[in-house]
Amino acid sequence: LKKNVREKHNIFVERITKWSMQAFGFTYANKRLTILLTTVLVLVGFSGFTLLGTEFLPELNEGSIYVRATMPMNISLPESVRQTIAMRRILKSFPEVHAVVSQTGRPNDGTDPTGFYNIEFLVDIYPKEEWKAHKDGKPISKEELVAEMQSGLAVFPGINFNFSQPITDNVEEAVSGVKGSIAVKVYGPDLFTLEEKTGQIKKQLATVAGIEDLGVIRNTGQPEMRVELNEQKLALYGVNKADAQAVIETAIGGKGATQIYEGERKFDLRIRYEPRFRSNEEQIANLMVPTENGSMIPIKQIATITTITGPVLIYREGNMRYGAVKFSVRGRDMGSAIAEAQGKVDKAVKIPPGYSVKWAGDFENQQRATNRLAQVVPLSLLGIFFILFILFGNVKDAALVLVNVPFAIIGGIAALLLTHVNFSISAGIGFIALFGICIQNGVILISVFKKNLHNRMPLNESIRLGVLSRVRPVVMTAMMAGIGLIPAAISTGIGSETAKPLAIVVIGGLITATLLTLFVFPLVFYVVYRGHFTERIVEHPVTTA
Repeated sequence: LKKNVREKHNIFVERITKWSMQAFGFTYANKRLTILLTTVLVLVGFSGFTLLGTEFLPELNEGSIYVRATMPMNISLPESVRQTIAMRRILKSFPEVHAVVSQTGRPNDGTDPTGFYNIEFLVDIYPKEEWKAHKDGKPISKEELVAEMQSGLAVFPGINFNFSQPITDNVEEAVSGVKGSIAVKVYGPDLFTLEEKTGQIKKQLATVAGIEDLGVIRNTGQPEMRVELNEQKLALYGVNKADAQAVIETAIGGKGATQIYEGERKFDLRIRYEPRFRSNEEQIANLMVPTENGSMIPIKQIATITTITGPVLIYREGNMRYGAVKFSVRGRDMGSAIAEAQGKVDKAVKIPPGYSVKWAGDFENQQRATNRLAQVVPLSLLGIFFILFILFGNVKDAALVLVNVPFAIIGGIAALLLTHVNFSISAGIGFIALFGICIQNGVILISVFKKNLHNRMPLNESIRLGVLSRVRPVVMTAMMAGIGLIPAAISTGIGSETAKPLAIVVIGGLITATLLTLFVFPLVFYVVYRGHFTERIVEHPVTTA
């Protein structure tokens, strides 16, 4: 700054200062009533936190939609392709959709063990300003578009659909190991027990409002034909067990007879029955097996042939098998939806000994981040208190500055409630940012109050002149931060979702923090210091102009 800096006044500052001092005069003349009402306001404000919805992070709009279809696990490749083409045709019929790309089975790099039952669609949509569909005179939202797509795909019975976004889908799968936003994992040794318990959990989750894209991640589902040889009948008919097994192996899977060489490489030459002799259970039952006396006997005479449902993929985590129920939450905050779901599952589903349940995915991220905030925030406040103690040299003033923190918090909570924004990690960071601003204002006021007192001013005059001289910096700090964050608070473009809760919290907190810092905090200072300076003011009266 130049050396000849001087304070300048303008009509805006004069009006703000005049109104502020009139409001301060009223609150200072009614100290008990003001402090009582402020206490009630703070208590009501903190109780409002229980009304907030909770989530990990706001859903980031990536400008496209990712749809995953899970079909019956035993579906063939030709049928999977046929269904995929029909689904792609429905998705492309929406005017908001620019293009649809589908993928059947596992990815090219082979990192995702899955079969033909897994279909993934990348739905590229036009920018929202080009959408033509309207509802109630307004362009439809992305959530409404997803709901219409879900309704259009409902013509495929027995197929589970999951709606997400490309980056989000990959991150969620990497976090939980399940193709879904949130998952309930059941760990245990027996696959069929896991299947039973995940089915019971799915039934309970279906009754919770806001839960969508519900589906079971199955370990079983592959039809198997089991041929069980009967030892007594083998002995009765004189059939060698190895001969019977060789016939079954050769007919169904093929049996290595010799090896052939191509240069340095060698390959097994396998012999296998033609499809017309092994294509169904009846044909396999009629396969002939040699007996020791040279005659032939059909397999059905010496074995029991049944069709069962066996495992397809066995999911493991932490050296334990698990089954899972995946789902998403739409139209409701994640925290309340999960809380209701957990209550219903705990009440209705009995988990046997040796089995356990874990809620994973975005919910797991939220719990982890919330626990970390619960550690960081107290440590931050403790660090701030220590620095204030070094600044002021006493505990009283350091604690007084921290009184401003609740003034900011209630404004942030009120702003989230009014804008219907859920509490997330982004909003939590906004509250931490508020601590710095409101503590700065507290330091500004206490410093000038103590300076006036040390200049032998009476307590009342010290406080009044202190507020008068600090209206400009306190209001300027709040307006600078508030106006600067308005674009982030009202923006709707791609990527704005994560910054919006932080901006809303800071703007709302600044409003209450500024008002209460100027009009209520000085009263708290008066209550704390009125006895401390009474004797000194009487012994050393000071006349001020």
